[in-house]
Amino acid sequence: MAEAEAQSQEAQSQSQDPEAELPEDNDGARDFIRAVGKLFKRARERAGLSQQEAADRLNYGVDMVGSVESGRRVVSPEMLLAADKLFGTGGLLTAVIEDLEKARTKARTRHPAWFRVFARLEGKAVEIHEYSTMVIPGLLQTESYARALYGVRQPPFSKETIDASVADRLERQKILHNWPPPKTTFVIEEVVLHRQIGGREVHRGQLLNLLRAAELPGTELQIMRTAQQEHPGLDGPFTLLTPKGKSQLVYIESHAQSRLITDAEQVRLMAARYGSIRAQALNFRESTELIEKLLGEL
Repeated sequence: MAEAEAQSQEAQSQSQDPEAELPEDNDGARDFIRAVGKLFKRARERAGLSQQEAADRLNYGVDMVGSVESGRRVVSPEMLLAADKLFGTGGLLTAVIEDLEKARTKARTRHPAWFRVFARLEGKAVEIHEYSTMVIPGLLQTESYARALYGVRQPPFSKETIDASVADRLERQKILHNWPPPKTTFVIEEVVLHRQIGGREVHRGQLLNLLRAAELPGTELQIMRTAQQEHPGLDGPFTLLTPKGKSQLVYIESHAQSRLITDAEQVRLMAARYGSIRAQALNFRESTELIEKLLGEL
């Protein structure tokens, strides 16, 4: 989904078509999120803590703290509550929670009409099942990997488009940390694990992130070996999505072209295909062992 999401950002910055850019994109939601990040950073510095020290005491990764402070990622209410106590700001940080949640919702409208429907449904999903053939699924990408992925697009995206696209991608990943979490399964072609997008260190960080994601409640990760001579997924990647209270649907995307399939019979066939793909892929234990083996070789 990398190219299509970013291409939507570029189109919004260049087009006057009201279908490509809604008024909500200009209401300052992103500016407010960046302002909260600056406030968070100032509070941390006044508490005399480095990013690493704050991350350790808040029980978050240092990358998360950096992303929050730079406005690339929306800070969660839970993180603000913990930070307010750690930094001793007396409710200053928690006072913005309600407005921050509103800004988060408005920021999601940056997607174009065709992707906005999928993004909205994905945010309410109780089940997500994705088969990926070329890159790590967007919901599992690290910030560095996503940035590298957008950075190699031809023709190139502007820095502003890349920044916005990465922020949107990271925001989508929030669903994996909801409670109760959605049931999520991912089948990734083995070749994807060998493609060092962004270089060795970015690739290493991405493989480590896959192992962390595999430990999330409700998430199962499988690898399809390249040595598997044939399987029913050779037509390409797709996502099965079940929004809460709605029927399952299929999302297909290639070269910035997308399609949502809602026809019950077609969805049934794709679901059966996905079941066969999972059956022929490595199981969960074998898949994580392969990732660990590749990490050891880097």
